[in-house]
Amino acid sequence: MHKFSMLDQEQIKKAKLAPAPPPPEEFDPRLEAFVNELIGRVADKWTMVILDVLAEQGEMRFTRLWEMVEGISQKMLTKTVRQMERDGLLTRTVHPVVPPKVEYKLTEAGLSLSAAFCGVWLWAAEHQEQVEEARRKFDESLGKV
Repeated sequence: MHKFSMLDQEQIKKAKLAPAPPPPEEFDPRLEAFVNELIGRVADKWTMVILDVLAEQGEMRFTRLWEMVEGISQKMLTKTVRQMERDGLLTRTVHPVVPPKVEYKLTEAGLSLSAAFCGVWLWAAEHQEQVEEARRKFDESLGKV
């Protein structure tokens, strides 16, 4: 998949230069609990991949989405898209035809979450060699190589 296909070089440059906002003096405990829950949910193995596929490909039928998300079972795809729908990250449209036609599309919230995680891809692309070298050195120090 082409993770940066939707971003031009100017957008990538802006994302790298954008300062993180300072944390608030006090956290609303409800917001903190929500953020922790949301991170746990979207950082799972499949949600981010599904977000990425739908952000790049647009609206898709269930079967095509299943084909594009390598390694996911139909049961796990169903569970994940239902949770994403519950969280307002995507819409599920059922067309009254035979055989049934079901399509999924990211909502504005889903698209903005996908864009927010673009920073992780940018960081990974910039630091991949550094992290791999650190891992190699660590493993060598333990005699794992």
